[in-house]
Amino acid sequence: MTQELRDRAIVLGTVDYGESDRIVTLLTRDHGKVGAFARGARASRRRFAGALLPFTLLEVRLVPRRSDLFGLSSCAIEESFAGLRDSLEAISLAGHAAELCRELCKEREPHPELFERLRAHLAALASGEAGEAERLAFELGAVADAGLSPRLDACVRCGGGVEGARACFDPEAGGLLCARCEFAASGQSVRLGTEALELLRQAQLAALAVREGAPGEPRVEARREARQAVRRYLRHVLGKELRSLAVLRQVGLEP
Repeated sequence: MTQELRDRAIVLGTVDYGESDRIVTLLTRDHGKVGAFARGARASRRRFAGALLPFTLLEVRLVPRRSDLFGLSSCAIEESFAGLRDSLEAISLAGHAAELCRELCKEREPHPELFERLRAHLAALASGEAGEAERLAFELGAVADAGLSPRLDACVRCGGGVEGARACFDPEAGGLLCARCEFAASGQSVRLGTEALELLRQAQLAALAVREGAPGEPRVEARREARQAVRRYLRHVLGKELRSLAVLRQVGLEP
């Protein structure tokens, strides 16, 4: 008899299949990113009862199948994060967070820390408490959970200290370069002022739970520099730009 799996899961996205079915991408707490086949999800209003909306936190029952997909035998809503649907900005940012998690995770590779991070981030977005500094902390924490954290405490090449008014962040090198090692910087490097560098360092510390909460909201120039550094780093580690960034630009959350 096929053993049924029980887990908590966040809906990352859905695709309609055939006339009545749906394929759901889930980030589960204990089994990682999985695809699940929800038979009759579009035809029956009772079986899944609106539970398969993106960004919904569920309790799920999964049945292994011969294909790469699980069967979604049943689910129950634990938290819908209803506040996300009240704001175009919030739901756009939720889509960005979900896409980042989907791209960072391999199939069926457990990332319980990332699951909890996404759950907390969606709750912050739904309540309107996720400022730009908190969003940076989420992104840096997500790549850290995936084992891809950039080095921000010292030079990634020689280990020397990196301070000063215009630090060099090189995504291809994997972090900061000191003045002596800047000669090796790629064309994707970003210059960071003192405030932007401190913002990134504080966001990374917050993401790794070294301190409570994300840093306060920085000035516009520091936010721009820090955002550019993180965007280029994500593009480097993922090998492409996230599609959700185009949506964020449309709603005025990205330059």
